Amino acid sequence: MSALRQKMIADLQLRNYSPHTIEAYVRCVAAFARHFRQSPDQLGPDHIREYQIFLVRQKKASWALFIQTVCALRFFYHTTLGRKEMIDYIPYPRQEKRLPIVLSQAEVASLLQATNNLKHRTILTTIYAAGLRVSEVANLRPAEIDSRRQVIVVRQGKGHKDRLVMLSPHLLELLRQYWKAYRPPLWLFPGDDPHRPIRARSIHRICRRVGAAAGLTKTVTPHVLRHSFATHLLEAGTDLRTIQLLMGHRSLKTTTLYLHVSAQALCSTASPLDRLCHQQSGESG
Repeated sequence: MSALRQKMIADLQLRNYSPHTIEAYVRCVAAFARHFRQSPDQLGPDHIREYQIFLVRQKKASWALFIQTVCALRFFYHTTLGRKEMIDYIPYPRQEKRLPIVLSQAEVASLLQATNNLKHRTILTTIYAAGLRVSEVANLRPAEIDSRRQVIVVRQGKGHKDRLVMLSPHLLELLRQYWKAYRPPLWLFPGDDPHRPIRARSIHRICRRVGAAAGLTKTVTPHVLRHSFATHLLEAGTDLRTIQLLMGHRSLKTTTLYLHVSAQALCSTASPLDRLCHQQSGESG
């Protein structure tokens, strides 16, 4: 490992970035350096612009990867290299505003019934039942399932914050079946190495496979299940502040996104066309 990489990792650790974020940032900066076959501390504004154009036009990088690369390069130049003037050359682009994909309750039911693999079904059910992020479900420990209080303790979620989420009685029963079958000693959902948690990419792969087996036309990811959790709560009458706390959102503004995807809220609002037609009908009568 180069001294520059070690310094960046140390800088990230000192600022309490999560291991997942550290790995992602280092990977982004390494990809940037590989593209030009030079050490990143030898690259400047023109290289950054050229690389961003490459990500958009040639690689067709996802919005998430593009933003992650911007964040990684900003941290690398500003903090690790101390070149604060470089921040002006790595601006955040205007964010695309897209509504999240949401499964209906019938689609969620089909998904959860589409696999006979107890571990896979338990992972997917836990994400949906508690609205967990993929990193949060991957890093759950058995002791964090508090059956007496009927809660799941989420340790150090996004923003390094602990929070409590509800423990569904149906999920608890499934978790007990899973526990009897697997007896996980350290992590609730271990990976191939029982001493390490399941990898996020493995959970994404499970979602894709089970979604295909269920015959769903929508893309199924852990985040889609999380979005579905929040939307279904809203449609059931749960207030936004409670949903914000359950989701672990720092801002209520983030939670209000689900107002735009709630089918129940949309359908209960009458179109002005209906009122117009009703008035015309009354006048003609």
